[in-house]
Amino acid sequence: MLAMDQGVVEEWLSEYKTLPDSAVSTYAASLKDKGALVPALYKVIRENYSDLLEPVCHQLFEFYRSGEPQLQRFTLQFLPELLWSLLSASAARDPHTSGCIEALLLGIYNLEIVDKDGQSKVLSFTVPSLSKPSVYHEPSAIGSMALTEGALANHGLSRVVYSGPHLQRETFTAQNRFEVLTFLLLCYNAALSYMTSTSLQSLCQLSSRVCICGYPRQQMRRYKGISTRLTVTSEFLVQLITGIHYALCNGEVELGSKALDDVLYRSQLELFPEALLVGNAIKSSLRGAALKSNNKEGARSIQVEITPTSSRISRNAVTSLSIRGHRWKRHESQEVSVESEAALGGMVIPEINVTGVSGERMPNGDSLRPRADGRAQPDGDMLGAASEVSLDPRSHDSSTRGQEVRRQKSVRRMVENEGSGSASTGRSQY
Repeated sequence: MLAMDQGVVEEWLSEYKTLPDSAVSTYAASLKDKGALVPALYKVIRENYSDLLEPVCHQLFEFYRSGEPQLQRFTLQFLPELLWSLLSASAARDPHTSGCIEALLLGIYNLEIVDKDGQSKVLSFTVPSLSKPSVYHEPSAIGSMALTEGALANHGLSRVVYSGPHLQRETFTAQNRFEVLTFLLLCYNAALSYMTSTSLQSLCQLSSRVCICGYPRQQMRRYKGISTRLTVTSEFLVQLITGIHYALCNGEVELGSKALDDVLYRSQLELFPEALLVGNAIKSSLRGAALKSNNKEGARSIQVEITPTSSRISRNAVTSLSIRGHRWKRHESQEVSVESEAALGGMVIPEINVTGVSGERMPNGDSLRPRADGRAQPDGDMLGAASEVSLDPRSHDSSTRGQEVRRQKSVRRMVENEGSGSASTGRSQY
């Protein structure tokens, strides 16, 4: 560690101890102007054998215990680096170098699980319902849902999931280590919008190192740190994915993509369904999104496409009026096709009204009588097969085109017979 960085850290340690209580808020606002302080503190945390590590951890805990939101967020930005120092020290079986880090993390955990009165807090989370709109979906876009008795009974009901109360911890053990670390990551994710780009990079590096250490992918990533496999839980990986998602949408595209792939790689090896579900969902949603790597400055947020809430009626909506108009257009097109076929035959065919009922009169004075099969025949036999016309206007489609051709031939034969004086008295067979 350079002497300049050591001097910056020592000055930071000394000036806070002399501050009165009335000047804490002003001091907290001035920390962001000290550009050399945060990199120097990262170097102290990464050097486990540094003499400044213990006073730095004590100072960070004093910041968090003060209750000032800006000082608490200043401490939280170092949480990913503190977690990695603790996990790497436990994997190397060197607990003496991580004693002050354990005390800091346990202190933050014990402060967060209780309220101002010292009572255990119970965190509540409302599970989104598909029947209610949100920034991620609208019920109208999903389609009609079956209104069953069970759906009606659960309509409008919101499911609430509770977390807690959590037990206070005095020391880290193999059983409670990731329970505490998962809760600390939950607190970190609650303040993601205030984290700097350096903190987000540290979170991505923590995710990759935890997931690939001791596995073949460690050689692909060319990481030469510890080679011991670290035990993880599904809940811990889900909290890591939540922070990675935010980092991906706020400038850390390269590191975030690698971290997400590494977490999914470890989730597949461990067969963690929760981490696989959340990670694959985020990875699928980012395929069509345009992620920019140069938007590290400015407002930080997760990009979400919101469906417009105004109701719109499609121009192609099927209504009773459109169906009625479609039927009339179809009938008119059928009449035009009949007239065109008659003109091609070289003669004028008497117009036959196929939309009428029994009792309609034909131009030659004969009436149409309905038959048992739904068709009509004239009173006289002079027309022969020409009277074999269906009353259904749908008869002029592709399936009955052959009947129309046969009808035209029979009419032509009838006219020729009338011209020669020998009219046919029998019914022509089709």
